[in-house]
Amino acid sequence: MFEMDDRLYFRQLLAGRDFASDDFLAQQMVNFVYLVGDRETGEAVIVDPAYRVRELVDLLDADGMRLVGVLATHFHPDHVGGEMMGVKIEGVRELLAIQGVKIHVNKEESPWVKLVTGASDSDLSEHVGGDIVKVGEIPITCLHTPGHTPGSQCFLVENRLVAGDTLFLDGCGRTDLPGSDSTALYYSLTQTLAKVADDAILFPGHMYAPDPFASMGETRKKNFVFRLRTLEQWTTMFNG
Repeated sequence: MFEMDDRLYFRQLLAGRDFASDDFLAQQMVNFVYLVGDRETGEAVIVDPAYRVRELVDLLDADGMRLVGVLATHFHPDHVGGEMMGVKIEGVRELLAIQGVKIHVNKEESPWVKLVTGASDSDLSEHVGGDIVKVGEIPITCLHTPGHTPGSQCFLVENRLVAGDTLFLDGCGRTDLPGSDSTALYYSLTQTLAKVADDAILFPGHMYAPDPFASMGETRKKNFVFRLRTLEQWTTMFNG
């Protein structure tokens, strides 16, 4: 998915393998981090920087790209840094110490991101669903997909959907955590993401399936969450 002749710069990195290779928690959590940018301008953003953020910046540098921002799918520490299970995870706080850039978050997620990472209001750029963040001349559309967290958001860039923990190739994000809402997630999957074309490629927030990505059409056929046709069925499964 990293075609050198494309203007779009897009890299999918697996924590614990492609970077932070000696970090035991990263190996267990199998988070994906994404580098997205415009090769002609050299500008790039990191989606969900966590674990060894210096390594992520160095990877950008090695590719001739420069960091201009961060996109956060949601506030959980394995995506933006903070403390989880008594372990401190590097994230946006450490990244901002390296380079001062804006953290693009959904406005519903702002208080949670600030609480978990220690980021200030001036560090954040708040968005609502439908907003477009431009990296160079590459537009990235923010899709507000609440459910896993109140301000979870996915990013659509040139028919690639970076979905965070809203949707995996198998399953979807948990709804039994603080701020979760199973009904909201049902509508995020069946209404907001229904507008994403079948030929779009789903890039999830974790490697919870044998393959790292798949088309939305294939995911809709194989992922059990799309077999729950009604809110009643969904509620029985996730709240039962």
